[in-house]
Amino acid sequence: QKEEVRRVELETQLHQSQKMEALGLMAGGVAHDFNNVLAVILGYSDILEGLDCDEKTRNRILEIKLAANRGAALTSQLLAFSRRQVFRPRVLDLNDSVSNMEKMIDRLVGKDVRLSLLLAPDLEKVKADPGQMDQVVMNLAVNARDAMPDGGELSLVTFNCEVSESESTEDWAAGSYVVLKVSDTGTGIDEETQRRIFEPFFTTKEQGKGTGLGLATVHGIVKQSHGHLEVESAIGKGTTFSVHLPVVDGTIEEDRESRLITGDLQGSERVLVVENEPEFREMVKQLLQGSGYAVLEAEGGEMALQLCQESKEPIHLLLTDVVMPGMSGPELSEALQRVNSEIKVLYMSGFMANAIVDRGLSITEMAFLQKPFTRDELAYKVREVLDDETSLPNGDELPERNADS
Repeated sequence: QKEEVRRVELETQLHQSQKMEALGLMAGGVAHDFNNVLAVILGYSDILEGLDCDEKTRNRILEIKLAANRGAALTSQLLAFSRRQVFRPRVLDLNDSVSNMEKMIDRLVGKDVRLSLLLAPDLEKVKADPGQMDQVVMNLAVNARDAMPDGGELSLVTFNCEVSESESTEDWAAGSYVVLKVSDTGTGIDEETQRRIFEPFFTTKEQGKGTGLGLATVHGIVKQSHGHLEVESAIGKGTTFSVHLPVVDGTIEEDRESRLITGDLQGSERVLVVENEPEFREMVKQLLQGSGYAVLEAEGGEMALQLCQESKEPIHLLLTDVVMPGMSGPELSEALQRVNSEIKVLYMSGFMANAIVDRGLSITEMAFLQKPFTRDELAYKVREVLDDETSLPNGDELPERNADS
C-alpha cells in the first residue's frame, strides 16, 4: 500500500515538473521576443526625446517609455519564473538587500500596515543576484500587503540556520543556510491553495488584480539561487514565507554594473552590429551613430564575417545578439577573433540562453547587455567595453577618441 502511494506521489511530481518545464519554455520564448519589441519602443522613444518638441509631445513620449518599462518589468517576471533570466550572482549580505528596500516597502504597504525588520547582525554571506533578491523581497511584500486589506503587521527577519541530514529532502540538501522570513498577520491561505501557490498564472485574486506570476517568480529565483522556499499559513492566522539560501565563503563583491562610467560617452570607433531582427538592428544603429560611432550592420554571422574580411578600416567592437539563426553570437565572436584578434565583444539578449552555458561560457565573464535597454545603458556599456584595456590580447591601446565627436 505504501509503495502504491509513493508511486502515485512520484507520478504527480513528474507531471507537475513536466508542466512547469513546458510553461517555462513558453514563457521564456515569449519574453525573449517581447523584449525585442520593447527594446525598439524604448530606443526610438529615446531618439524622439532628443528632438526639439513642445512639452505636450515630450509628455506623450514619456508615457510611451513608462508603458514600455512596465512591459519590461512583466517580462522580467516571466524570465525569472522560467529561470531564463540573465543570472549575475555575487557574494552579498542579504541584510543589505532588505535594508536598502525598507523605505520602498514602507511606502508600498501603506500607513495601516506596521513594518518591522529584525536582521541578524552576524548573518552569513550568500551568493545570489542582488537585483533578483530585491525582486523576491518586493514580491513577498506585495503579497503580504494584499493579504491585509484592513491593515496589520509585516515583519522581515533574517538569521542563520543549519539543516541536518535527517531534515534534508530530495530538493533541500543538508548544510548551512541564511533564512529570510516574511510574515504577515493577514487572512491566511488554505491547504488546497498552498499546494498550488507557486504555480505560474495561478491566483486567488479577482480578475484584473493580479497576474499569478508574483510567487512563481519568487520560486524560480530561489531555485535558480540553489535555495529552498517554504510557506506556512492557516486561515485567519497569517502567512510566513521562508527563503533559505546556501551559505558561501568569501568577501562581499562590488556590483560592477553600479559603477557607471562618468565623463564623455561619445566615441568614434567602428562598431559591427549583428542582429537578425531588422527593426531592432536599425534602432541600435541610430543610437550608436547618435553617439558618434561608425556603424556596420549584419543580419547574421556569415554576413558579419564577410564585412570584417572586406573592411579596410579596423572594427573595434562586435555588438551581437546571443541567439540567432545559423551562427550564434559566441560562435561568431570566436570566428571573428581569428580574423581580427583585437576586436572586443559585447553580447546582448532578451534572456540567458542555454546555448551559452553549453559552450562553457559564463555570463559573469562576458560583457553583456540585457534587452530591453535604454540609450544611456547602451552608451555606458559600449564605452565600458571599449575603454577596458585589459581585454586587449596584447595590451595595445585603441585609437584615441575624437574629443569633438
